[in-house]
Amino acid sequence: MTNRDADTIVTAAMLAIGDELLSGRTRDKNIGHLASALTLQGIDLKEVRIVSDETEEIVQAVNALRKRYDYVFTSGGIGPTHDDITADSIAAAFKIPIDHDPRAMKLLEDYYASRDIEFTTARKRMARIPHEADLIDNPVSIAPGFIVGNVHVMAGVPSIFQAMLENVLPALKGGTKMLSEYVECRHGEGTIGDRLGEIQQAHGQTAIGSYPKFDGKTYSTQIVVRGRDKQDIQRAIADIQAMLDELAD
Repeated sequence: MTNRDADTIVTAAMLAIGDELLSGRTRDKNIGHLASALTLQGIDLKEVRIVSDETEEIVQAVNALRKRYDYVFTSGGIGPTHDDITADSIAAAFKIPIDHDPRAMKLLEDYYASRDIEFTTARKRMARIPHEADLIDNPVSIAPGFIVGNVHVMAGVPSIFQAMLENVLPALKGGTKMLSEYVECRHGEGTIGDRLGEIQQAHGQTAIGSYPKFDGKTYSTQIVVRGRDKQDIQRAIADIQAMLDELAD
């Protein structure tokens, strides 16, 4: 079970790595899954970046994110091919050595032997782990992810990413869980925008979002109020409802 402290805000960022994401060849399925999982743990996913398979880009992004947020999660680039450079890039970011990790080598060697598959040089690349990193278990295809500092390095394949994340979540420190309530508004954003902005300014402990809808004939808006204190949310909802009552007169 995740540790959670009252009145604590815990933040996270995600770094999705891969030329295939930027070219459109692959559509990312990990960002939404991570966001949902972290929200349930009381961790705010504050930023997502997508970078190419270039060492300098990965190093710069990792160093920027790990200094700003409590946790960083990466996806992609830890496979057996020449362009899987995430592990080496993480080592470069932390300025630590990297080599074939004996624990990872043993896991992979046994796995491929059990399937009567050659443990090739390419497959051994998946055992390259920065020194002193903790391994992340991979129950799907054995090749582990790893943790260095506050950076969690995981596979890009959605089923493997999700399995690795499940093994990571219990060890994370969660914060106060974000709550939310919504109000359905029969007016479009253009009608309520100014007044809604004033309500947001009056309720700084909440985040008020408006999401337009169109049914083919008329516009309407769903107003969502998020916050960590139920009373703060209810006070904002009361002002929103008062605004709607005024518009109904």
